Amino acid sequence: MSLQLYDTMARAKRPFVPADPSRVTMYVCGPTVYNYSHIGNFRPVVVFDVLFRLLRRLYGEDAVRYAANVTDVDDKINAKAAEEGVPIETITDRYLAAYNGDAAALGALPPTVQPRATRTMDAIIAMIGRLVGNNSAYAAEGHVLFNTQAFGDYGKLSGRPLDEMIAGARVEVAPYKQHPADFVLWKPSKPGEPVWDSPWGPGRPGWHIECSAMIEQELGLPIDIHGGGIDLVFPHHENELAQGVCDHDHAHGGEYARFWLHNGFLNMGDEKMSKSLGNVALAHDLLKQQPGEAIRWALLGAHYRQPLSWTDDALIQARNSLDHLYGVLGRARHVEATGSGALAEDQLEPLLDDLNTPAAMATIKKLATDLDAAVRKGSGEAGPLKADLMALASVMGFLQQDPQAWFQGGADEELTAKIDGLVAARDAARKAKDWAEADRLRGELAALNVEVMDGPAGATWRIKESV
Repeated sequence: MSLQLYDTMARAKRPFVPADPSRVTMYVCGPTVYNYSHIGNFRPVVVFDVLFRLLRRLYGEDAVRYAANVTDVDDKINAKAAEEGVPIETITDRYLAAYNGDAAALGALPPTVQPRATRTMDAIIAMIGRLVGNNSAYAAEGHVLFNTQAFGDYGKLSGRPLDEMIAGARVEVAPYKQHPADFVLWKPSKPGEPVWDSPWGPGRPGWHIECSAMIEQELGLPIDIHGGGIDLVFPHHENELAQGVCDHDHAHGGEYARFWLHNGFLNMGDEKMSKSLGNVALAHDLLKQQPGEAIRWALLGAHYRQPLSWTDDALIQARNSLDHLYGVLGRARHVEATGSGALAEDQLEPLLDDLNTPAAMATIKKLATDLDAAVRKGSGEAGPLKADLMALASVMGFLQQDPQAWFQGGADEELTAKIDGLVAARDAARKAKDWAEADRLRGELAALNVEVMDGPAGATWRIKESV
């Protein structure tokens, strides 16, 4: 089975065929760095990380170029910098470092490139100049606006008529606009805000033009995949598409992205999680309470195009699932993974079918169950099963830790040494058939909130979750 992806533009699943299999390109809209990001912001990070891993497996690690941008000039960034009395770089550097740290903790590979708007300013200004030059944009009162009437396919991505889009969006009313839907490419900076020189006066770019310029600079057009949250379809991606096509003077049928992929919202209860509603759970805080891999499992627990409800129960179930999987690997630690690790078509099929992560996770659990049974029987099938399990888990970004480290993650070096000593003493007591001493030592371990797990290869232990 070949990779099938749901294309928002086509409103259907289509076979994915890159323009050049030796250079597969993907762009995903990244963060605006003015604060810690909530867990909903990390759903696309994790989803498109799975796609990145899958593409690397299909086409080769060096063949996939993945760009995820950073918006580091914005009204909210300016406000935060003014509030703290520091340059915007102090704010953006601080929160970009936090964002990248949280993404890594959730198991996301670094993108190939991470362009920043402030470092792409020459390309942004040059692109605006070309749009003005071919009458796709116009200057007015210190602003430059995109002329939506110059792009006959405006609205094609979101599939809504222009009047309906205007009615349903927060469209800025301004006397210098030629059409209500026209949007800003360049605007004057307010006093105290960051400012750059341009042919239209000092100012800064609008949001949409930043991504178009970064895509062209880092990847070239057309790109194979453009991804992001469903909330970006309009106006952001619609505007990106219009700019990008008109920049290349292909106003009638030009190609910007071969596939548009959008993930569904992450909801807190019945509401979309958002800072404006005040119902956010920050990934930075969650990572202090749960392992990043458990949070990743919960984020991938629903198909990426469907809404995902974020609950404490989902996190608990995710932790339990990973405890089971790491427990199997712990019991199979003496088994060497054998075979090529080339997954059978049925094992990879869920991911090839538009990234069906819940079905792929079910396959992981099935492989783990089969491996556990093979280990208990001493079967020769254990080696190939372990290889398949680890290969599929790697594509999903799971089971990358040593099982012992997973279970013992809550213990510092001193406590680990003490527990190891007690477990070794208990093991010796069991071998000597001194059951009373073995029970006493188990009780001492339980008092330390430690659970001992006996297996064919010996005893392992874990720190139990606090209730």
